[in-house]
Amino acid sequence: MLDDKINSATFWEGVWENNPVFVMLLGMCPVLAVTNSTINALAMGLATLFVLLSSSLLVSLIRNWVPKQTRIAIYIIIIATFVTVVDYVIQAISLDLYNALGAFIQLIVVNCMILGRAEAYASKVRPAKALVNALGMGIGFTIALLCLGSVREILGSGTFLGFPLFGQEYQQWVVMILPPGGFFVLGGWLLLFEWLKARKARNLKA
Repeated sequence: MLDDKINSATFWEGVWENNPVFVMLLGMCPVLAVTNSTINALAMGLATLFVLLSSSLLVSLIRNWVPKQTRIAIYIIIIATFVTVVDYVIQAISLDLYNALGAFIQLIVVNCMILGRAEAYASKVRPAKALVNALGMGIGFTIALLCLGSVREILGSGTFLGFPLFGQEYQQWVVMILPPGGFFVLGGWLLLFEWLKARKARNLKA
């Protein structure tokens, strides 16, 4: 069992130290597929955050009653239930957004970040700590999606949240809203995070 004490690291590790995208490289499929616009990135981030919070809470609540032999199957059923809720909510709110996100809403079920938090963390701590950690991880994932989505939309379309930024003369970088653009932007953010990590290590040595 993990320590049940809640501290700042419980929340902030998912936002910065162990960011699920920029550090652990989890959930790469939606990260690269739906971040061609800021709205899509925000919607996917919030959907994942809801599923992560809900599933972590429920897994933590029933952790003492789940047989070890069936725990993975039970966790997947729990996650799939909340993904279905999100799927119907997004479909009811905006069909355009639902069509833009496509099958990647349903693929939240197999997001290894969510299943990993359920198995390695939520099933071993009390609900309060599971919620705080899930909130940090979900916010960290959403921030990462927004970082990619914002850059790709600004460079690829010359807009932010659909509002034009540079006027009609702006030459759009079409590659940025295509699949290769996701890899380019992700590589740039990963380089930035590695530079910041190396800089922090040098400062600690100094």
